[in-house]
Amino acid sequence: MLTIVPILLPAVVAALTIIRVVRNTRLCAIFSLISSAALVAVAIALFAEASDGVIRVYRLGDWPAPFGIVLVLDRLSTMMLLLTNVLALCVLVHALITQLDRRGWHFHPMFQFQLLGLNGAFLTGDLFNLFVFFEVLLIASYGLILHGQGAARLQAGVQYVVVNLVGSTLFLIALGILYGMTGTLNMADMALRVATAPAGDQPLIRMGAQVLIVVFALKAALLPLQLWLPRAYSSTSAPVAALFAILTKVGVYSILRTTVLIFGAEAGAAAWAPATWMLPAALLTIVAGFVGVLAARDMRLMAAFGIIGSTGTLLSAIALFQPGTVAAGLYYLPHSVLAGALMFLVADLVSRARGDTDDALTPDGPFARMGQYGALFMLAAIALAGLPPLSGFIGKLLILAASADDPLAAWIWAAILGGTFIAILGLARAGSILFWKSRDGTEIHASPDPAWASAPAWVLCALLAALTVFAGPVTRNAEATSAQLFAVGSYIEAVLVDQPPFEMEAK
Repeated sequence: MLTIVPILLPAVVAALTIIRVVRNTRLCAIFSLISSAALVAVAIALFAEASDGVIRVYRLGDWPAPFGIVLVLDRLSTMMLLLTNVLALCVLVHALITQLDRRGWHFHPMFQFQLLGLNGAFLTGDLFNLFVFFEVLLIASYGLILHGQGAARLQAGVQYVVVNLVGSTLFLIALGILYGMTGTLNMADMALRVATAPAGDQPLIRMGAQVLIVVFALKAALLPLQLWLPRAYSSTSAPVAALFAILTKVGVYSILRTTVLIFGAEAGAAAWAPATWMLPAALLTIVAGFVGVLAARDMRLMAAFGIIGSTGTLLSAIALFQPGTVAAGLYYLPHSVLAGALMFLVADLVSRARGDTDDALTPDGPFARMGQYGALFMLAAIALAGLPPLSGFIGKLLILAASADDPLAAWIWAAILGGTFIAILGLARAGSILFWKSRDGTEIHASPDPAWASAPAWVLCALLAALTVFAGPVTRNAEATSAQLFAVGSYIEAVLVDQPPFEMEAK
């Protein structure tokens, strides 16, 4: 029964916090905080439940697949659930401390709807409901990106909406093609039908697969589809951008889930549909992202480009579609989310402490808690660049080792190592400007935040440290998750348990 809670709870709380008598009071924030904390507890329970390797299916209305809606609980979906809700709780606490939620009426309903869409996207077992949850999280993100108002935020928000409307249109086109060819949108059922499709249907199936993966690549900000992200993330408030660090990983998750399950080795002409172009695009994304870090003129833009670079690093492992490289990528995935979110929270703390200078990378006078924020920035920079001793270094080592036997290993190594070097230069430059160079004769800027405002950022640092200290167990879990992902027959059997046996033999 817990499987439905990550969807049901934020939906109910979002509706409650819209009520007029609640939305303008501290009660609204309390509801949102309790909901987010409860979601973390539920995600931990589901993660522990899935650790036995059994795939569990929740059938809404007790309708069997492929006729009804199913939620599928496995290692990968629970890992993403736990990561999402832990991040969301940290961001929400930061927003409450800095009073971001008071800059508009609907922050908490939108925040809960965002969690509804994210949790649903990771749990759903069919493509149509994946589209529905995509739209829920996108509509919520439209509101969050504009929260706090401002001309620059409005312009970036309009561009963000237009880009995602184009993506949604392509998503529907891809679903129409695939449904027309297979007669189903349940992912397990589609995997069977694609594998047994007649030769005449294979070209259209491959085209539908390519369009679908391109939509997910747009969500993941894979080059050349990444242009929307820097402006959108750097223009919105930093805590919202920190939450958005998980949005690109929804695209990565969808690429991984659909490619391995539906368009895997037995998919005929559609087998590994994105493999020919995804790796080159991922390597170019690494370079583009970290060059952007070097060229950035403010902290939020630097963090946004850092997310692009780290997503490219992640996809360079995923794009090989081998159990070993995917396992390495799954270790690096939570690190990339937490590191990007941490940099945005540090940017918010620094910008609020510096006053009118905001987070611009220009010399200014000393400011309150400069030493503490400098330490946080150093840890965030180490994490974003992937340097020792934090988990990004281990994740990159795992990716390099796993890809060593690939024919394109030299290009992968060059892109990852070159991107890391460029990131070090950009982050070192930013740190020296913010914390070493100062104007003479200026007074210390006072921070409007309490001394404990940095607590959520320190929690993210602790989580990154935990990924490092417990690298062994986390790596083993990533390997088990990858093995379960590639055992597509087990997934299909769990979802289509009521299907005749002869239909199962196709996989």
